[in-house]
Amino acid sequence: MLGQGRHAALALVSLLLSWREATPIEVPRDARIQQELKQPPTLVRQSVKDYIVDPRDNIIIECEAKGNPVPTFSWRKNRKFFNIAKDPRVTMRKGSGTLEIGFRSGGRPEDYEGEYQCFAKNDLGTALSNKILLRVSKAPLWPKEVLEPVVVTEGSPLVLLCNPPPGLPPPFTFWMTSGMSPIRQDKRVSMGLNGDMYFSNVIARDADTDYSCNARFPFTHTIQQKNPFTLKVHTSRKVAESTPTFLSPSGSQSSKMVLRDEHLLLECIAAGLPTPTIKWFKKGGDLPGHKVKFEKFNKTLKMVSVSEEDDGEYVCMANNHLGSIRHSIFVHVKAAPYWLDKPTDLVLAPDENGRLVCRANGNPKPEIKWLMNGEPLENPSPNPSRQVLGDTIIFRSVQMGGSAVYQCNASNEHGYLLANAFVSVLDMPPRMLGAKKQLIKVIENNRTFLDCPFFGSPLPELRWFKNGQGSGLDGGQYRAYINGTLEIKKARAEDEGTYTCVASSILGMAENQVSLEVKERTRIVGAPEHKSAIRGSTARFTCKVKSDPSLPVTVTWTKDDKPLYLGWRLKKDEESLTISNVNEGDEGTYACTVKSEIDQDSASARLTVLDRPDPPMDLDLSDPAARSVRLTWIPGNDHRSPITEFLVQFEEDRWEPGRWQNLSTYPGDFNSVILQLAPFVNYQFRVIAINTVGQSQPSRPSPRYKTSGAAPDAIPRGVRGWGSEKDNMEISWEPLLDLERNGPNLRYSVWWRRKDAGEEWSNVTTEGSKHVVHNTDTYVPYEVKVQARNEFGPGPESNQVIGYSGEDVPTDAPTDLRVSKVGSTKANIHWKPVDPASVRGEFKEYKLYYWRESSLVPGLLVSKEKRTKGVYSTASEPSGILSDLVPYSRYQMFMVVANGRFEGPPSNTVEFTTKEGVPDAPRFFRINRRSFDSIYLEWDKPLEPNGILIGYQLKYRIVNGSRVGGRTQLETFFPNVTDFTLRLPDRSTRYNFFLSALTQIGAGEVFAEESPPFANQAYIDQVDIATQGWFIGLMCAIALIILILLIVCFIKRSRGGKYPVRDKKDLPLDPVDQKEDGSFDYHSDEDNKPLQGSQTSLDGNVKESDDSLVDYGEGGDGQFNEDGSFIGQYTVKKDKDETEGNESSEATSPVNAIYSLA
Repeated sequence: MLGQGRHAALALVSLLLSWREATPIEVPRDARIQQELKQPPTLVRQSVKDYIVDPRDNIIIECEAKGNPVPTFSWRKNRKFFNIAKDPRVTMRKGSGTLEIGFRSGGRPEDYEGEYQCFAKNDLGTALSNKILLRVSKAPLWPKEVLEPVVVTEGSPLVLLCNPPPGLPPPFTFWMTSGMSPIRQDKRVSMGLNGDMYFSNVIARDADTDYSCNARFPFTHTIQQKNPFTLKVHTSRKVAESTPTFLSPSGSQSSKMVLRDEHLLLECIAAGLPTPTIKWFKKGGDLPGHKVKFEKFNKTLKMVSVSEEDDGEYVCMANNHLGSIRHSIFVHVKAAPYWLDKPTDLVLAPDENGRLVCRANGNPKPEIKWLMNGEPLENPSPNPSRQVLGDTIIFRSVQMGGSAVYQCNASNEHGYLLANAFVSVLDMPPRMLGAKKQLIKVIENNRTFLDCPFFGSPLPELRWFKNGQGSGLDGGQYRAYINGTLEIKKARAEDEGTYTCVASSILGMAENQVSLEVKERTRIVGAPEHKSAIRGSTARFTCKVKSDPSLPVTVTWTKDDKPLYLGWRLKKDEESLTISNVNEGDEGTYACTVKSEIDQDSASARLTVLDRPDPPMDLDLSDPAARSVRLTWIPGNDHRSPITEFLVQFEEDRWEPGRWQNLSTYPGDFNSVILQLAPFVNYQFRVIAINTVGQSQPSRPSPRYKTSGAAPDAIPRGVRGWGSEKDNMEISWEPLLDLERNGPNLRYSVWWRRKDAGEEWSNVTTEGSKHVVHNTDTYVPYEVKVQARNEFGPGPESNQVIGYSGEDVPTDAPTDLRVSKVGSTKANIHWKPVDPASVRGEFKEYKLYYWRESSLVPGLLVSKEKRTKGVYSTASEPSGILSDLVPYSRYQMFMVVANGRFEGPPSNTVEFTTKEGVPDAPRFFRINRRSFDSIYLEWDKPLEPNGILIGYQLKYRIVNGSRVGGRTQLETFFPNVTDFTLRLPDRSTRYNFFLSALTQIGAGEVFAEESPPFANQAYIDQVDIATQGWFIGLMCAIALIILILLIVCFIKRSRGGKYPVRDKKDLPLDPVDQKEDGSFDYHSDEDNKPLQGSQTSLDGNVKESDDSLVDYGEGGDGQFNEDGSFIGQYTVKKDKDETEGNESSEATSPVNAIYSLA
């Protein structure tokens, strides 16, 4: 068997290495998909494995499953087919497999006890329920018995047996008196886990009551009471004490088996007088405190959720002052099977691979068995596309019709697990599941997710497109997830548009669209600030809001998270909240919240109504000591703002008289403190109270207090030794502060000696903070220490520090300096290091000096300024990278070694050339607008071509307002071309231009510019209005109308013969004036006005038409020919003094009328 298992494992490993498993298809919970999708049965509800029912109720055994087609159900009872149709008491619920067993027509529930199992089946497979063990609850009566009084001697132990009747499930026991009063339990008297009542020792008053054991049955909700025990206690004048003995459990050791994840209950009840105390511990380890609880006065140890590490020996110890006794309980933790990897449903497309895994653990190790549709699975399998390898089933190149439900059974002696997992082979064209053409509004710079739920089998490939253009969106700003969601990491204005998701597979294609609108974030740009206001003053909180113009917003105020009711004192405007006449009730947190439909912002500030505290009073000094004194004061009024701290200040009259310095701070609830003081100081103190508003005025000073002198306590700080010359070492330190002197005549003792040389210490005493040691060797380590002293003695010595004498110029130069892997901007450098002894100081770095000697571009002048690069390396073959080089240039370099002060001699000088690179941006790029329909572009060659220029490339695209649209266009130019004229399709068109120079390596840095708007646009429109199409159409329509009117007038004239035109017009006539010569004048003031319906000229002046019929004369030569046409001439009157003469004007044709209007 071991060999077979090893071969199976090897076969599984080799198989997994040689195949490619498809990602299982997740079927969405879409109602339409679920309705169309063929799916094997899946159990969704079933009764528990150990099913205890109440005999008074109907029995319901649940079994519900889903699937498509809808599953049919059948049952087995005690592993045999259960024919429901033959039993009138058993019915199956419609649409499910749940059984209902009723007893209205008789029958015993006990007849239906047994093991049940449900089978849910459709065309694609069969799912199985657990084996449900049905048992009927039992609550037997307590046997009748007569109990004699229990006689016991005082001080002796006693056990009252309960022995409740066996029930299903077992009853819950408790003890009461016959009068239904609970028995008081304590350290001496308690009930055991078996229900018995234990007395560690009996006392006389135990006979004052009786004892009855009660059993409560949970299903029937009934309580049965045993006949009560009565006690007779024999008392004596002196009760003998006894050492502890165990009443439960018996003996010195016992064992207990418990299953994993169950509760462990261990019990130790001891007899003895005095009553023993119980203690627990675990041998070889500590009790897990987070899951151990002691009950029944430490007599019971309860452990929840037992695990394998809780296995071991547990010891309980009972002791009193006469002795102790122990009992060991060996706990063995076993485990019913539990899942490590529960098999899950698998949906595959045809020709895909997959696997089902079923892993479980337990103690003992569970056995794994596979079933298919409820039948044991043969191994080897007759199906070549399926292979069973222990806890794994491998599927290869599945085909339609290969759907089934597989069951995994993991069992050991403590129980079993049963899991159903179906394998569904599915083919379905791609389809979209979400809403069509969604509109998503998002705040600018926020992460955005565009959802495009889809489904298909095989799993379709989904790609996103923006505005129907370009390749799929994934990478950079976008991230496409396999579930169809497109993430835009930081939404910007240019991300607005219509996004199309396309799902495609070999079975077809489906698409959906999502429109994205990017909105400006709603934010509070002027947030309210915390305010402290004195009562009666006015407080004002500002709340300035900025939001997207297309999103309406609302602004609300709250106080302490509750709505704020405005009134005469509280007023709100667009940007602020004002509180007048502030009082204590106004104190709180005020929050301004602005909301739009897609986001919100809030800011808050607190209003504190308070004032500064009054200064403390009555300072007093007590408990004087050498370096301390007690200071006591009385706090002043805090003005409704609690004092948070007190600041104690001091002034001394020796070093800085008159200057108050901070000594220490203390919590606001202190008013008496011990001040730690420095020696040799004459102090006086004052106290300042502080609250959230500010500081009080200082208190009045205290009396002076003078401390005695002492040797220094402080150690000189910042001790260091360094060489200012090659043959000396300066020892320096920070001098002590004035308050650290502790006495007069402060001096410093300085010690030094050469490190690791076995020398004696040299020392000197000085009043300064520096000492110079002369005639030293170059760069030699010394041990240094410093000590402060005054008239009262020396202080503590400083720690020894290592100092060095001075450095000298290094003697050696790096050798064999060379370069490798020279690129356009980088080069690797190599050299041979110097001997460390030649550095003659602390090695700092190798310093490389390099400069640009010339450019390989003919005629290009360069700067030869030297640059440096430091490299710290102690390797035997050091190297480094020289970066930021100019491409296509000739460089020179040399290297020196440097210590802390000097640089050594230079190495060999190396010359190298960098490769050609991409050029810099053009020197300038100017855009001029010289006419209505063209743009003139001009540029100059780059300052640094970084190679031989081969030309320029210009990319440009149309700008529409603030957005870029249209496709990008490309123009290329020879290197000697530095200008370009672009014709515009429309004078309002603007472009974004991107210009870069080219070398053989590629395009260089881009110079971006935008074409300027044309300043004289309005003037152009006014001057060139005659070229607009709408104006030409309007003029043509007017001319056509005039032509029609003239034709109508001519027709009427030809029909009426000679007649005055006034007779045919609706104009009123003036009275007729008779002239001196007997003629009549029909002219009036109206002759100078236009006729009704006459046209106005383009300059707005009303002109009389040249062919106005008002001026037609009646007489004269105007005649008609035979066909009615008018062959005469118009007679026009020029003024009132003119009679109807024979002077005529030229006849006006319709064409001339049109020209006159133009």
